[in-house]
Amino acid sequence: MTEVLSVKGLHVYYGASHALQGVDISLGQGVHAVLGRNGMGKTTLCNAIVGLVPTRGGSIRLNGKDITGMAPNRIAALGIGYTPQGRRLWPSLSVDEHLRLCAVKNSPWTIERIYDTFPRLAERRSNGGGQLSGGEQQMLAIARALLPGPRLLVMDEPTEGLAPVIVEQVSGILRKIGDSGDVSVLLVEQNLAVATSVAQDISIMVNGQISTVIGAAELAADKGLQKQLLGVGRQENSETDVPPARLPARQQVVPAQIILPEEPEEDVPPKNYYAPPPRWS
Repeated sequence: MTEVLSVKGLHVYYGASHALQGVDISLGQGVHAVLGRNGMGKTTLCNAIVGLVPTRGGSIRLNGKDITGMAPNRIAALGIGYTPQGRRLWPSLSVDEHLRLCAVKNSPWTIERIYDTFPRLAERRSNGGGQLSGGEQQMLAIARALLPGPRLLVMDEPTEGLAPVIVEQVSGILRKIGDSGDVSVLLVEQNLAVATSVAQDISIMVNGQISTVIGAAELAADKGLQKQLLGVGRQENSETDVPPARLPARQQVVPAQIILPEEPEEDVPPKNYYAPPPRWS
């Protein structure tokens, strides 16, 4: 297998916090997913690969070339595209302006090819980034990263916050990109269903380390293994049986009482005494 990306013994610190603890990842053609829960170091791994955070040990190689410690612009020029978490578009620029700003000569990804791959963007080409839906914004973020013609596309949770029907559309686009042969994809995800449907292999990240590398089909078929490695089962687009929340018991209202004296005074008509109900909050 020709290695597009090779990460060996990577260490990253935030102050005294040891975020990445000797991470090893190898990626050839196609899609490789990194799966893990929040706080495991997945975004830090993405940022280290594209040069946004400094490393304190280990190496990162792109097609055999050591890019460890390079500036982000040099890494991008060598062929790594990045789709960050949160999309980060320009609200005032139209879809077409986003694409023309990022297009380069002699790239296999032209604006015309982008519109063929993302027909929804073609329909919305004159709309501003701030006028797009979440799914459309994610498509534009992916398209923007593809236009320079990267050899490797690093994607940080591209389906986060999207409706299930849009998640399926984005997953289909990722499969198409992976099958194109133009670019390899490092997909960082929390959604197990997306990762296993898109990637060939999956690295499980736990506490800043890669604990397991496993085939996507094997992981998808074994729910016991999913729970063992991730502590969760496969995410399905179905409703979970949740018992209805118990409503708080209504406070008992004590009615007003009429208190009569035991013996009325002589020649004086009996008096009724009214006691108000106790206060409640």
